[in-house]
Amino acid sequence: MVGSRRSIKVIKGLFFALVLTQVFGKQTSVQAAETLVLRFGPLADSIPVSDLQTVAETGKFPKSLDLYTKNLSASQRDFVLGMLRARIPINVVTVSRLLNTQIGTTILNDLATAVVRKDNAGAKALRAGFVLSASKPEGLSVLNFIASYPSKRLEINVPQALKVARTLNTGFWVTQQFMLAIAPLFAPQKPQLAFSFDPSLPGSAAVKVLNLELNDQKRARNIPVDIYWSTAVNSEKPVIVYSHGFGSVRTDLRYLTEHLASHGYAVVTLEHPGSNSTSINSGFQNKTRLLKPQEVLDRPQDVSFVLDELEKIQKTPNHPLQGKLATNNVMVLGYSFGGGTALAIAGAEIQLERLKQRCKNQVTTLSFGETIQCGAQELPENNYQLRDARVKRAIALSPTTSLTFGETGLTKVQVPTLILASSADKTTPALSEQIIAFAKLPSPKWLVGILGSTHLSVKDPSTTMDQQGQANTPFFGGEIVGDKAVDVRKYVKAITLAFAAQMTPEADKYAPFLTPDYAQLASTEAFPIRSITEIPPQAQQLLKQYTQK
Repeated sequence: MVGSRRSIKVIKGLFFALVLTQVFGKQTSVQAAETLVLRFGPLADSIPVSDLQTVAETGKFPKSLDLYTKNLSASQRDFVLGMLRARIPINVVTVSRLLNTQIGTTILNDLATAVVRKDNAGAKALRAGFVLSASKPEGLSVLNFIASYPSKRLEINVPQALKVARTLNTGFWVTQQFMLAIAPLFAPQKPQLAFSFDPSLPGSAAVKVLNLELNDQKRARNIPVDIYWSTAVNSEKPVIVYSHGFGSVRTDLRYLTEHLASHGYAVVTLEHPGSNSTSINSGFQNKTRLLKPQEVLDRPQDVSFVLDELEKIQKTPNHPLQGKLATNNVMVLGYSFGGGTALAIAGAEIQLERLKQRCKNQVTTLSFGETIQCGAQELPENNYQLRDARVKRAIALSPTTSLTFGETGLTKVQVPTLILASSADKTTPALSEQIIAFAKLPSPKWLVGILGSTHLSVKDPSTTMDQQGQANTPFFGGEIVGDKAVDVRKYVKAITLAFAAQMTPEADKYAPFLTPDYAQLASTEAFPIRSITEIPPQAQQLLKQYTQK
């Protein structure tokens, strides 16, 4: 997922900033207004907007805010200052469009419970504040939002606001608690196996790239495709198909596709036209709908269509890939939203009854990954099966699973599957999106957990340059990417190659790299890595405990 994903989080994220500035004692006011009122039951306190503007402009907290700020640490003061100064790059048309969606309306209704008004126009007033703020030359910010709120004062019910704040991105916070609880069960141990080579090193073959523009006339979808290959490619090795994340591009794991191709694999990366960066940016510009419900079904069908086209290439005389593509022996690789796509085409049944109920209310509690899954709630049926029998293995990196597949959809996966989870992932929290999903999968299966890794850590550095300098909030920011995540990407290269090799005559040679021993060996101080094929009984008890919260 790329920078555009920040925009859809703006409503939750900005409200969280407002709550924190209440707690720490900062805020602004309304329409040319002067006052923010913080109410604690029968007690209320007023904060002048001008004082908050002074903080943002000078970085100094005036005496009038001592009640709120005198006990803050230096880091807390810096956090508050950053929130007050932050500008969110989103235009008024995009804000208006987001708030007019079903999800946006639900979010506003949830947030309005913390705003004190004598009428029932809380959600409408919040909407007006967001839209008016975004229309100003300075853009959307905490201060502009309060100054744009359509009333002489913005009054916040602080206990209710804190209650809402505590539910923001619940899955991420529960994941952190769960990780601490299971840590003693996965203490590091000295590897018992010896490893004779390093699968993270590039292969000897020179990589070539074939660019295609495919057109599925039946569904009116143009699908750009890149095929990474080399002269070492042959039909004894599976074709690997990659599905990208929401609002992303087919090159976001380029380091990995080039690595696999250098070892003789044909790696096919496709772009999903209804959920790539071009489509999502168009949605934010009010040119198209942000995410059509049908996209959840179209994505797996995109993969099947591309496989059909590869079969034609395989049989094309004089084509450089003629006879070299094992199109009936496919490994699908997906990241984030694409991880959900990979699981669907590997046999997971899309089950939407629970999703449709869950996405009707309390949307503020959802992670971004869950919010995206809610896009499927308008689909007419509750169950869809999109398995492609040509897919024989699946890897899902930080996949979205919690709502899309219901209670039993993942039990229908029919191929060996590897799931990767990052403990510090805010977008698709590990517990709700990957660990619970892993428990439902039939064996053979693998779960790899990378402690300290974030959602974007696995991505190619060329696609994460926009993360520099981002504010660290409960929904985005704080990503460990680029040079800081090189050890994460090194391990991803090794295990992906080893997993693909299980479909070749070299299976035994690469099998040791899928073991807990290799995970321990690949661990670093910054990124301890754990690999399991079943959840231990003690951890299962903890899993039940935390999923019932």
